Amino acid sequence: MDKNLQNRFLTLWRKYFNNAELPFTFYYTDELGHAPSPTKETPRCVIGALVSVRQGNSLACDAQTVGCPGGRRYLGFAESIAPDFEYFLSYGIEGRMRGERYVKSPELVKKMQDEAPRFKAPAKYIVFKRWDKLTVSDNPEVVALIATADVISGLFTLARFDNINRDAVATPFGAGCSSIVQYPYLEKESENPRAIIGLFDPSARPYVPKDTLSFAVPFHKFVRMVDNIEESFLITETWQQIQKRIP
Repeated sequence: MDKNLQNRFLTLWRKYFNNAELPFTFYYTDELGHAPSPTKETPRCVIGALVSVRQGNSLACDAQTVGCPGGRRYLGFAESIAPDFEYFLSYGIEGRMRGERYVKSPELVKKMQDEAPRFKAPAKYIVFKRWDKLTVSDNPEVVALIATADVISGLFTLARFDNINRDAVATPFGAGCSSIVQYPYLEKESENPRAIIGLFDPSARPYVPKDTLSFAVPFHKFVRMVDNIEESFLITETWQQIQKRIP
């Protein structure tokens, strides 16, 4: 991690976003020692596990330490999710499985899964670190944060500042961890990478403050966003009025 970039962003973040929660990052590696592994106290849900990361505690996970089958898939550690997942996501199986009722029917779930993007983790571990905890040996691939609407409005507008793509920011349907890991990671190789807004997943929402969503973007696009900050709308009176509401 470039320390000059790291410190420059921290200065700009405080200047334009006050004391809003800092972003965190992730990257894949085959090397041990970048961060501690989950413990028995770590929530099974990836979004739950990220609560500690957001507080400044780094975390490294692999296929064995991600407790949720969906999380293993969306982090690239497994091809499948779980048997009868199409019933779990729809109306369940009477007497045997509760259904989340996020999708109307098992058939729709199957079609959705057939068309869903997939990827294989490029290394054994995924490492999560808050921005201010990154070291020179870290190579973040995606930057993400949990934020209020005012903060996300600033990032949303900044993400489109230097391009004319109407879809510069997307909100694909999926689990909370897919919107933070899978979707933004897959955007890395795009000619015009999109930022991803997520955490609409009701199952993940108990782990984040109310009135917040996630915003995640490939690292190289995030660097462009940082470079654009001081010639963007963030220096205007329009933003200053909004900034007053950010704690």
